[in-house]
Amino acid sequence: MGNKSINFINVYLNRKMLLMLVLGFASGMPLALTGSTLSAWMVSQNVDIKTIGIFSLVGIPYAFKFLWSPLMDRFVPPFLGRRRGWMLITQLILIISIASMGFFNPASEPLMIAALAVAVAFFSSSQDIVLDAYRTEYLNPEERGAGSGVWIMGYRIAILVSGAVALILSDHISWRYVYIIMSLFLAVGCIATFLAPEPLKTNDGAAKIIPTPTISEAVILPFVDFFRRPGAVEIILFVILYKIGDVAAAQMTTPYILSHIGFSKTELGTIYKGFGMAATIVGSLVGGAIMTRWSLKLSLFWFGLLQGISTISFTVLEFTGRKLWALSVVIAIENFTGGMGTAAYTALLMGLCNKNFTATQFALLSSLMAVSRYVTGAPTGYLVVGVGWLSFFTICTLLAIPALLLLKRYEVWGVENNTQTT
Repeated sequence: MGNKSINFINVYLNRKMLLMLVLGFASGMPLALTGSTLSAWMVSQNVDIKTIGIFSLVGIPYAFKFLWSPLMDRFVPPFLGRRRGWMLITQLILIISIASMGFFNPASEPLMIAALAVAVAFFSSSQDIVLDAYRTEYLNPEERGAGSGVWIMGYRIAILVSGAVALILSDHISWRYVYIIMSLFLAVGCIATFLAPEPLKTNDGAAKIIPTPTISEAVILPFVDFFRRPGAVEIILFVILYKIGDVAAAQMTTPYILSHIGFSKTELGTIYKGFGMAATIVGSLVGGAIMTRWSLKLSLFWFGLLQGISTISFTVLEFTGRKLWALSVVIAIENFTGGMGTAAYTALLMGLCNKNFTATQFALLSSLMAVSRYVTGAPTGYLVVGVGWLSFFTICTLLAIPALLLLKRYEVWGVENNTQTT
């Protein structure tokens, strides 16, 4: 450890953290409104289950946002600067798009709802591109762990509002007004955008980073820059592998808990949505606090190790059976360590970006993370059938090892680290 210990209390009391909380909230608000909340609305309107399933495709823009991210690095809006200008544009369009969804009926006008849902997903993923770039450029290296933790908290609160609160409101008012009210929550993001400083400015207000002069360079240079760095392939492997075991296990935890162990949907929902969400928030904040004193490499190793070990904790239910206290402990451990791992993981992605191409490179890395989520989840059901639950969770735990071994090459990667040293 270095001799420059950072007081994590001062880091969390920094006004930057309040901004991260609000912008994290703005990032999380649209997700459920085109996902679980939209599905609940369609169920209430007696929409066919096959149609509801097809609507999962509206989220595709999130997986391909790297395709248009270079445009947000290349072009600077005529107001508020390169980052804040795009933030305000995407937020205003999201408010209009989400509110507009409420004026159509998913049963009688499914195509209009689908078009608007895709628009929300597109502009939400576009907002994520610029928000990720903003926090990468705005936070100092030593603030990234805490900033990631606070961001996750804001994001989770937004999912609670756009999910649980929206469903509760739908029992008392029409879905039209539910979506209008949800859209207005994004106004806090607009206010934060106006009050936030533009990152990477000199004292006289001039931009430190000059956008690339042509679109072709904006598209090509970020990728050339990334793949020229030492250990580029190792970095990609690490990004894909760091949470692969956690992702694989998550795909099967719901059927394991409901079908195999025998908990009810109410029991699972209450503990997962309430207890689990709280554990994730606390884990991300604790992880961020620890990262003010540990190096990023050390944080990635220990949080990744704990994240892997937490996966095997699900096997405790094999011995306890259907006990709520056991489920609560397992969910708390899994979500707490997952929150810690996510805080370190996000800080790594920020440290890997060249600030000339922040939006494009962060979008590329986060898309690689999404690839591991979709690809890894597909064969998990076959694996459970083939080896059984105990072996399945053991394999998922062992999947944490390759990424931890790759950390031996960490110094080669040239990550912009925090002020602590191992």
